[in-house]
Amino acid sequence: MTTIDPTTATADELANDRDGAAAPLLTAVADWLTSTDHKKIGRMFLCTGLIGLLGTIVVNVIVSLDRAGIANIDDAATPQLLDAQRVGLVFGTLLPLAVGLCVAVVPLQVGARAIAFPRLAGSGFWMWAGGLLFSIIALANNGGGLGGDPDMVDLFIGAHGLMAIGLAAVGASIAVTVLTTRAPGMTMRRVPFFSMSAMITGIGLVLVMPVLLGTLSYLFLDHRNGREAFGGNIGIYDWASWIFTQPVSFLFAIPALGVLAEGAALLFNQRTPARGVMYAGFALVGVAAFAGVAQQSVFSVSEVDTFGGDAVSEIVPSAFFNLLPLVGITVVLLMSLFLAKPIRGAKPNLTPAMVFGFFGVGMIMVGVLGNATYAIEDLGLQNSTFEEGVLVYVVYGLVLAALGGMAFWASKLWGVELPMIKMMPLAGLGVLAAVLASLPNYIAGFDQQRDVYDTVVAVGHALMALTVIGFIGLLAQEVANDDNDAVDDPYDGQTLEWATTSPAPTNNFVEPPTVMSAEPVADSKPNYGAGSASVDEKGEN
Repeated sequence: MTTIDPTTATADELANDRDGAAAPLLTAVADWLTSTDHKKIGRMFLCTGLIGLLGTIVVNVIVSLDRAGIANIDDAATPQLLDAQRVGLVFGTLLPLAVGLCVAVVPLQVGARAIAFPRLAGSGFWMWAGGLLFSIIALANNGGGLGGDPDMVDLFIGAHGLMAIGLAAVGASIAVTVLTTRAPGMTMRRVPFFSMSAMITGIGLVLVMPVLLGTLSYLFLDHRNGREAFGGNIGIYDWASWIFTQPVSFLFAIPALGVLAEGAALLFNQRTPARGVMYAGFALVGVAAFAGVAQQSVFSVSEVDTFGGDAVSEIVPSAFFNLLPLVGITVVLLMSLFLAKPIRGAKPNLTPAMVFGFFGVGMIMVGVLGNATYAIEDLGLQNSTFEEGVLVYVVYGLVLAALGGMAFWASKLWGVELPMIKMMPLAGLGVLAAVLASLPNYIAGFDQQRDVYDTVVAVGHALMALTVIGFIGLLAQEVANDDNDAVDDPYDGQTLEWATTSPAPTNNFVEPPTVMSAEPVADSKPNYGAGSASVDEKGEN
């Protein structure tokens, strides 16, 4: 059985040769709706994720202003707003941006002409998008965890099940692409850093989403019948809240680490030794998937119980799920800094992947550190806004990395280059936004909720909206600029996506690429000739 549909190319050709009597707009829309091109599917995920982020920011600002006493929200609408906040951050922002970047880039990086199971990936997008739309409809009509309309609560639960199925399908396509469709000569130890991070994320989705689907099935049946076994709609918080919290959210942020690693390797075109160490860092963060399998959101440790003799039963699970991801992110960050160390006389090759990836991973690391602190019961942080700050740090960190990834691979996805001089202010504004939207909730967890904290949080969310709008505007401006034609390899790259044209053609490569080991010639570059790409002595990236 082949993992790449042999009729994909034919379907794309037919889509381009439809009846000329049809309106061009309808033809274009139908082409996108039925496309099996991973670049289009990835861009649909990314664009929808950015729209979801802007919508979620509006909800976050409303919630923060209500807490600060500036806005007066009806108490009956508060549960729906809080549910919308969580759904928007995780399913409307974090997951589509992470998955979309993986779908768009991974086949190019591994030298495949398409993503594995392309129709499954396309169907996965529409199931996720449909489930998100149904979730919004349910919340707008008194559904959700504390909703009063039984039918809308059922729709809310079912919508999340639909999203789980779609995301599991897309995760399987991503993982299988890396495992089975690599170009000849690309062994697993030569897989680019971003593709390896995407594979771990894809495997994690395959592990986690079926568990979520099973949990939601029980909740749905219970809510439709006796509403006693699992607590009815309130049981959503007891049995399925782990999908909206940590450490499961760390799994969805792993692609941010891959973006940083790609940018670090190109900063001074350094060698990439000990690639297995970087891979191990991704995998350590990936243990967060087992938190989903165990259906747990908080692995607490109590100082009193620990010194009372029950240390193993509390410290080991808490360290496994809270500290191993922290170790993994630390390993990736240290290895990236090692790859990015300056070389005397060498001019730095500053890329959006390095700048946005570094800041994004920094925000995620602060979130992981916060989660390890949150797990200590004696600090009294649980059931406070501290946990919200952790989630926002993780989500906004991934947002920064995703923006950097979209800018980094813009030449392949849109055929344009985004100038770094215009991207740098957006990176700074994004970091400021992430800190202002998260840090006050950390402080409030240790202190107490104050109006000034919530006001600052609202400002932080608004600044993130400006960052995203600025990025969208810059991208649209460059796409509309007829003079901005991207070169094939703008960053002197070392991975296969830079061996094809900008923008990449439908089947990615004119000729199938082959990865070959190059002779160790000083200052040599990767040889992307005659449909082949060699790996130079600077590393097997």
